[in-house]
Amino acid sequence: MIGPETDEPAGPPARLGTPPAVLVEGRPRRPRLLLAIACAAQFICVLDTSIVNVALPPMQESLGLSATGLQWVVSSYTLTFAGFLLLGGRVGDLWGRKRAFIGGLLLFSVASLAAGLAQEGWQLVAARFVQGVGGAVLVPTTLSLVTTGFTEPHARARALSLLTAAAAAGGGLGGVFGGLLTGLLSWRWIFFVNVPLGAVLVVAAAWALAGQSPQHGRVHLDLPGSLSVTAGTAALVAAVILGEERGWMSAPAVLCLALAATAFAVFVVAERRAVQPVVPLAVFRVRPVTVANGLAALIGGALPATMFFLTLYLQLVLGMDPLLAGLALSPGAVGIALGARAASRLIGQLGPRRTFVLGSLVSAGALVWLSGLDVAGRYQWDVLAPLVLAMAGFGAAGLPLTVTATSGLGAQRAGLASGLLSASRQVGSAVGLAALVASSWAATSSMTGPEAMTRGFGMGMLAGAGLLLTACLAAIAIPGGLISSPPRRGVPHGDR
Repeated sequence: MIGPETDEPAGPPARLGTPPAVLVEGRPRRPRLLLAIACAAQFICVLDTSIVNVALPPMQESLGLSATGLQWVVSSYTLTFAGFLLLGGRVGDLWGRKRAFIGGLLLFSVASLAAGLAQEGWQLVAARFVQGVGGAVLVPTTLSLVTTGFTEPHARARALSLLTAAAAAGGGLGGVFGGLLTGLLSWRWIFFVNVPLGAVLVVAAAWALAGQSPQHGRVHLDLPGSLSVTAGTAALVAAVILGEERGWMSAPAVLCLALAATAFAVFVVAERRAVQPVVPLAVFRVRPVTVANGLAALIGGALPATMFFLTLYLQLVLGMDPLLAGLALSPGAVGIALGARAASRLIGQLGPRRTFVLGSLVSAGALVWLSGLDVAGRYQWDVLAPLVLAMAGFGAAGLPLTVTATSGLGAQRAGLASGLLSASRQVGSAVGLAALVASSWAATSSMTGPEAMTRGFGMGMLAGAGLLLTACLAAIAIPGGLISSPPRRGVPHGDR
């Protein structure tokens, strides 16, 4: 058990069917190095969802991109990243996490190099699509490497807190690093920087990660289920992107929604018939998994929306250039690290439910503070202090969800649990960001000028605070006690 909350036991997880043929992986040779590798990979993958935002104007000037082209530079990565996460996590389960990690990292690095070298807009968009596929393999694999490499509850909580901090920092600091690299070098370096980092991580992973030995039995990749859930997730994210860009009742947005509904219906049928389903439907009867994924989707847009609004406020209202705006947002990383570190200790004292609620309340309060932005704002009081506070809350709230989502499944399903949580966060991020931005613009549709823009940012922050408060109420469904150690004899746990 983690923490003293035992008023509402989780109960044994539902059976998930026949155990798949998986690769049995040994203990990591260098646990600390494994954690450093996982955190670095998680950081750069999540970072690339938002690092391009500040660099869009020089990209447009250099490559002659249209407004639609700029939108797809951002969206193409999100689309494939979210769409392939479940498949990426399952590949690690079936074919070995070391192979999946190195393969995904190589694909991500090569695509980053191609993006930096792009001479035409279509080349950059195509490279971003491939980059997203590599990230979709890497992110769930890093989480499953940590959950299977650190089996002692306290060590696992500490490791997951660092991994959560790395992911949250990547999501929150895209504008920071984008501004620094674009201002000091050029927009191409927001992609080039991934290449040497990727090369170092490949070498380190080849040395530090344990080898695999195959179990008896055949490995079946559930192709119909994999393709349908990937298509459904990608279509849903595309519908959100197109709905924001062209209107929710536009033909492309409606078509993507219809495709998503059809693909998910096919997915359900395919999973009922598959010998080794990519997502056994019984997993949704495992309460910790379902609750954590629902909450991750609900609040997924709050952090990126906060950074989105602040990036625009600093540049368009306070008049900062990209470099200065990036430096002004960098203290957010400190807040995330402090929050995640505190959560690793609090979760053992308060339990995951209360830790999540505490972190969410801190962030909600900070967003209410940020909603008071004005055109004559003072950076230290109006931005810096609430920014650090909001990021600390996000960092603290992320770890309980990670622990909850991965506690109800066995090691053989670590990739599945990781992929589900990552997909929920990404879809929630895409939908939530679009909704919060839409609420921001709707509040000032009849107004113009910096005052209207600032008021819109404030309304978006209030809407984000509302999401977090809603999540606090829904968090009552988080089980009080979580399974974090091997199950008792006869109790099904994941694949057992």
